[in-house]
Amino acid sequence: MSATDPRIDTYIEKAQPFAQPIIIHLRNLIHKGCPEVQETIKWGHPTFDYKGIFAGIAAFKSHAAFILWKGKLLKDPKNYLQERANQGGEAMGNLGRITSLKDLPPDKVTLDFIKQAKKLHDD
Repeated sequence: MSATDPRIDTYIEKAQPFAQPIIIHLRNLIHKGCPEVQETIKWGHPTFDYKGIFAGIAAFKSHAAFILWKGKLLKDPKNYLQERANQGGEAMGNLGRITSLKDLPPDKVTLDFIKQAKKLHDD
């Protein structure tokens, strides 16, 4: 994994127990799909920069959120982004309310989204 920001480690430690594995998992996938990404904290949440704001993760009392800044431009033939964004009520992010790892698309799909977003940033 590329360089990590210790403030994100602190954020994870302070997050609700259900959110910790979600944040760790998404963080690892972001680094795997875009190794050049830089971590920081913006708006009080883990943010990942790559040629601009790339992605973000947020944890709240009862759900987490995952944001890809160019998410609306991604190819999503199985409708993971749109369909899941509408489950569980309104929530920020591309996947709506995330309450467990089971709420995430398969890793292969999430990595594809991250790699598509990287290409958009490159182009």
